[in-house]
Amino acid sequence: MGMELELGGRVAVVTGASKGIGLAVVRTLAAEGMHVVAASRTSSPDFPADVLHVPVDLMEPGAPAEVIARAVSAFGGLDVLVNNAGGPPPGATLPRLGFLTPDDDDWRAMFEFNLFAAVRAVRAAIPAMLERGGGSIVNVSSTAARQAAAMNIDYSAAKAALNYVGKSVSEEYGPQGIRVNTVSPGATLTDWWTKPGGAAEVLSGVTGAGADAVVKQVAPEMMRLSTGRLVHPQEIADVVALLASPRSGSTTGADYAVDGGYLKEL
Repeated sequence: MGMELELGGRVAVVTGASKGIGLAVVRTLAAEGMHVVAASRTSSPDFPADVLHVPVDLMEPGAPAEVIARAVSAFGGLDVLVNNAGGPPPGATLPRLGFLTPDDDDWRAMFEFNLFAAVRAVRAAIPAMLERGGGSIVNVSSTAARQAAAMNIDYSAAKAALNYVGKSVSEEYGPQGIRVNTVSPGATLTDWWTKPGGAAEVLSGVTGAGADAVVKQVAPEMMRLSTGRLVHPQEIADVVALLASPRSGSTTGADYAVDGGYLKEL
């Protein structure tokens, strides 16, 4: 008998759900027997059949509350929120090198997508979770929030702010049964890396190595990954599922790095 996560019949909202880490989280929580509401601009043929997809653009201020409301009306409440949507906002490409590169509009879009969308989702989720006597919020951040670099500064700053929000909300609502934790992926093998014009191609242009070699060797070496490879989305989804579970009842305000050993400090 494996470890029973006690998630069956509970209700989860997952944002940025159609691919990569979000899709892995949706499939994992659905496999645990949860009612899953998947929020993303487009649906995915890889969604399990019983997943409820809510098509929204999370850059719209009203979208997060709309998703939470759909979850409550469809399944009677909310137990778990996974704020996974993030990365480059629509139309932007990362990595973006240098502090002077992003302008005000770039900064605004980055914070809108990576911070404000999550803040709005948490704001909408808290009353629904309090009605159930508690819940679990998992914010998907990034190791970039904790490791400064001369690239992606607007993205990393937004994620650092998200880390603070998670810790602060966990402090306020922990006594009322709402746990808030952060998962910080390192470089993860998603289309962020592999799509045309993605990180692998950008770094290929900088390093002269082929995009495939960037993913398999150059990037892991550049980032000094202890495991020697990028993270798989499923490895992040598994940690999210554990944090969502009542089995993690005393874990709140924590930040789990799933990064192949990228972060070296104590």
